[in-house]
Amino acid sequence: MHTDTPFYRLFQERPALVFELAGLPVPADLDYRLHAEEVKQTAFRLDGVLRPEAGRDDLPLVFVETQFQHRANFYARWLASIFLYLFRHPGITRTWRAVVVFPDHATDSGTLAPYEPLLNCGLLHRVYLADLLDDPTPSFGTRLARLVVMEPAVMVTEARALLAEPGPEDGRTNTLDLIETILVYKFPKLSRDEIRTMLHLPQTELKKTRFYQEVFHEGHQEGREEGRQEGKQRGEALILLRLLRLKFGEIPDDTRRRIEATDADTLLAWSERILNAECIDDIFR
Repeated sequence: MHTDTPFYRLFQERPALVFELAGLPVPADLDYRLHAEEVKQTAFRLDGVLRPEAGRDDLPLVFVETQFQHRANFYARWLASIFLYLFRHPGITRTWRAVVVFPDHATDSGTLAPYEPLLNCGLLHRVYLADLLDDPTPSFGTRLARLVVMEPAVMVTEARALLAEPGPEDGRTNTLDLIETILVYKFPKLSRDEIRTMLHLPQTELKKTRFYQEVFHEGHQEGREEGRQEGKQRGEALILLRLLRLKFGEIPDDTRRRIEATDADTLLAWSERILNAECIDDIFR
């Protein structure tokens, strides 16, 4: 589902957030790494498993799931996946916790009655992002997580506030990367330039993010694959058109015709200007 990727990135970068959201004590020396785990010989797949690093037998295994759609059999399927995972990994001897993140209470529509003992004994924890909107003293990680359920105008204001928080430069870039990931999945039709404008960012800062670089790398790879059988000129044209769409959105017809009529070497030079371009016209100067 669309929310899997931003939350996977959030929990990957900030594993403490899983504990914060679930109301669990955050270990003093947080030594976890998030993994997506497939349970062999079944169709089950776990969104994420926080596995402590080697030697940390004092820390529990944490299964974390984001559920943003109504599923009557959600608990049955998810908990079956967890117990099957434990069965397939007989070497696991540590305790475990299960944390599921819902956007709101209404989405939590699965049949829970058979599994209430897990809830009552503290093994199962449910998080409702909508409830976090009323938290008067949220942590930085909680503020990032609840962006997903905020109204657009409020979300943009909060995203700008998060980016304005003081801290080291590498921490700001990491925060920007997470915020951009959330914005792209919440507003999939926005171009990167629209996101930059929304966050009041200079182009040079947005292009530092891992998400931005991955998207453009993907654009190059897909464009080259499409053009491989169509000649060098056609291949370079496809690459440039794909990258322009990723950055600026819809491409004017006259720009498309100009690209399709240009030689391959010129197209390659234009493609190299993409990341520094403020507008489409900058590509052709």
